[in-house]
Amino acid sequence: MTIFALAKLGHQYFLWGGAGLVCLVTFVILILSPALSAQGRVWEKAAAGFLAVFVLAALVLGGVVIGLIVVYYYTDIVNFLQGE
Repeated sequence: MTIFALAKLGHQYFLWGGAGLVCLVTFVILILSPALSAQGRVWEKAAAGFLAVFVLAALVLGGVVIGLIVVYYYTDIVNFLQGE
């Protein structure tokens, strides 16, 4: 039954899921892991992890804002790139 449910999904969902997974792994490797390994005490590690989540939220919010700007001004961007 699961295979048939997956067959109905478009390839876009798998691409978005893969991109999200790559971004999450990159966040863990480049931001969360060094933040946790730099601290010694448990409460310091918890605080570093908590602050790393704020970094993740800022990155996601920045991406959403940039995406919304591109969608809102799409026709202006296309006209600018085509030299009109």
